[in-house]
Amino acid sequence: MQEQSVYRRAMKLAVPIMIQNGITNAVGLVDHIMVGSIGTEAMTAVSIVGQLFFVLYLALFGGISGPGIYSAQYYGKGNDEGVRRSFRMKVLIAGVVTAAGALILLFGRAFLVGLYLRGDSSEVDAVQTTAYAMQYLLIMLFGLPCMALTSVYAGTLRETNDSFKPMVAGIVSVLTDILLNYLLIYGKFGFPRLGVRGAAIATVAARVVECSVLVIWTHAKIAAHPFLRGVWNSLRIPPEMRTEMLKKSIPIFCNECLWAAGIAALTQTYSTRGIHFVSGLNISNALCNLLNVVFVALGSAVGILIGQLLGAGKYEQAKRDSASLTVFTGILCTGLTVILIALSGVFPRFYDTTATVRTAATQFIIATAVFFPAQGVLNALYFTLRSGGKTLVTFLFDSVFSWAVSLPAAFLLCRFTSLPIIVIYTIVQSLDLIKISVGIILIRKGVWISNLAERIETGS
Repeated sequence: MQEQSVYRRAMKLAVPIMIQNGITNAVGLVDHIMVGSIGTEAMTAVSIVGQLFFVLYLALFGGISGPGIYSAQYYGKGNDEGVRRSFRMKVLIAGVVTAAGALILLFGRAFLVGLYLRGDSSEVDAVQTTAYAMQYLLIMLFGLPCMALTSVYAGTLRETNDSFKPMVAGIVSVLTDILLNYLLIYGKFGFPRLGVRGAAIATVAARVVECSVLVIWTHAKIAAHPFLRGVWNSLRIPPEMRTEMLKKSIPIFCNECLWAAGIAALTQTYSTRGIHFVSGLNISNALCNLLNVVFVALGSAVGILIGQLLGAGKYEQAKRDSASLTVFTGILCTGLTVILIALSGVFPRFYDTTATVRTAATQFIIATAVFFPAQGVLNALYFTLRSGGKTLVTFLFDSVFSWAVSLPAAFLLCRFTSLPIIVIYTIVQSLDLIKISVGIILIRKGVWISNLAERIETGS
């Protein structure tokens, strides 16, 4: 009965996140196909800029995840003031990260985009791709403030067991994005035909809509969220609490930044074998990201639920639930592997691109699908470790491994061997099995068990 209970609680929290992220990724997929209809250069440009923004999004996620650990534990303990102060800390961190990220993208855009266009390819025009990327990036910057505020609200609502409002706001945003993409990319119903710029404008508008719906609706139902009462009266946080949260936030922030940068660096490394491989990998990512919402959402649910149990002092139940949910995630992801392999030969045909790019995309999809169960287990282990505030451990476990092992392996294999790119990609993916072994050992030792809510005084 306990096993069923933990699955129900996890799915109740995770399903709305899956729906929201799934629909968002589906729209990203539609956007990708729409932009891809303009040409391979446009598709590649949007994908490259997407990689750069991905780094910023994860940096933001990492920055506010530190206070998020406290939000979940304070909520489990029934401490509204603790959740309120955690929210304020998120606002401060989100503001700093967003401003810094925007400046880096604005002034370093030419260099950053150029990193992905150094490989030779007769099938992709690097000059045209760069021009498209510059157009897209500059417009996308305007959506960052709304994206940051949405992340703060959505994260805190989920940590307090409300993933429904963020889901609905996300769905409204998605519908807005689809409509505006159709109107602005192709110039339908009297709207100008803006192509890549139209795709960027649609995305920014969708972010504004999502933020507005979420913030207004949440404050209209403030009785259900008592931590929001007076939350904007001041951003003051007791110094001791601020220091403790920063200690937990900095490793997560660095981890997410370095991990995302590592993914971007891996893509850049693969691109040295030819720009068309970047296009193929981006097609693969468009499909795989549509399904990886399952283990991403379950990982978030694991972190929240286990964090609440730790805050309530239920350590033995936290151990049992963590193990059950890790196995459950791996089993679900095995089913996703079958689905991805079945779609691997069909999906790339939706793109107006070359046969070489389609073949590469099919190979990348299959290679990624094989490791889906491993990624699901790895995600659950990561969030379990993080739920107890062991952020330095997760930093070493995640991003340090990527930069110390995965990226050097990819660089050496691409630079000094004649192995096909898909073989190199598969070898690099398989290295994550090492992390799973280490993660299981750490979980069994119980090094992650910690009640942070008892360690900080939340009085004025």
